[in-house]
Amino acid sequence: MRRLPPVLLEDGCPRELISLIRTVLAACKEISFRVGQGALSGVLGSTLDENIQGETQKKLDVLTNQLLKDILLESGYVKAIASEEEDFTVTGNPDANYIVAFDPLDGSSNTDINSLVGTIFSIMAAPEGSDPADPSIFMQPGKNQVAAGYVLYGPSTVLALTTGKGTRFFTLDKTHGTFLLTQDFATVPEETSEFAINASNQRHWQPPMQNYINDLIAGDTGPRGRNFNMRWIAAMVGDVHRVLCRGGIFTYPTDTKDPNKPNKLRLLYEANPMAMLIEQAGGIASTGTERIMDIQPDAIHQRVAVILGSKNEVETCLSYHLLKLP
Repeated sequence: MRRLPPVLLEDGCPRELISLIRTVLAACKEISFRVGQGALSGVLGSTLDENIQGETQKKLDVLTNQLLKDILLESGYVKAIASEEEDFTVTGNPDANYIVAFDPLDGSSNTDINSLVGTIFSIMAAPEGSDPADPSIFMQPGKNQVAAGYVLYGPSTVLALTTGKGTRFFTLDKTHGTFLLTQDFATVPEETSEFAINASNQRHWQPPMQNYINDLIAGDTGPRGRNFNMRWIAAMVGDVHRVLCRGGIFTYPTDTKDPNKPNKLRLLYEANPMAMLIEQAGGIASTGTERIMDIQPDAIHQRVAVILGSKNEVETCLSYHLLKLP
């Protein structure tokens, strides 16, 4: 099995970018250890604070954010960072060439039940001559990403990574502390019979998604003429990993539950990196009306609808949305 740096060098990945990715992974290895300790680490449960999203912070949210923040800023490889747990962007090295956006611990509510969690990250080139204190340097569409990935903390610690040359899986060898290549190129099957959605929100969805999911649930008695299975981990990183491994469609659609927050997932550090990973594996990632990676961001914590996964099934889902367009 090959280590990560030689694989990326063969792809022509710049050495500075490789060093930055390794810096992210150094923090993730520490996070993997802390998560793996569970209750023994003394960091389970919630704090008394809320993040900028209005969500109650878990102790591990705070810890993992600080780990990533400190190691990235100390590395000198980043001009600025943006995090789910930070109100604003944080400045780094003014002379650095890259910016990083991340969700330090996606699915953190799962830590209390020993279920899947992960770290999601997106890397883009910093505009030349830009001010590291200017948050507008992050206002780039996802197609500008030079690398994207996640680290899934499960029975094994797995890195899904793309630098635009396909999506690969690396597994952390905990005996040596290195990520080893375990799947050279992931390919999302075009056909699937699995879908992932939070069905408890069904009454709040827009009609196109209501109709689409109803037809899936109807199975072989409905218009699709075959049965589908639902899977839901309640951590985007876990649900997307399953899609990358064996196909499926994952969606967190627009809903009316909170008129002030019609969408759940954040564009810069959740939707964009996952969209890049899925597209590099042959899948599709859309909001229902447009390609996710074509969206021009207007805020660091901007939220979008997400529909991603197996090509043919996502296209079928999108066809329901097109029927409702003017």
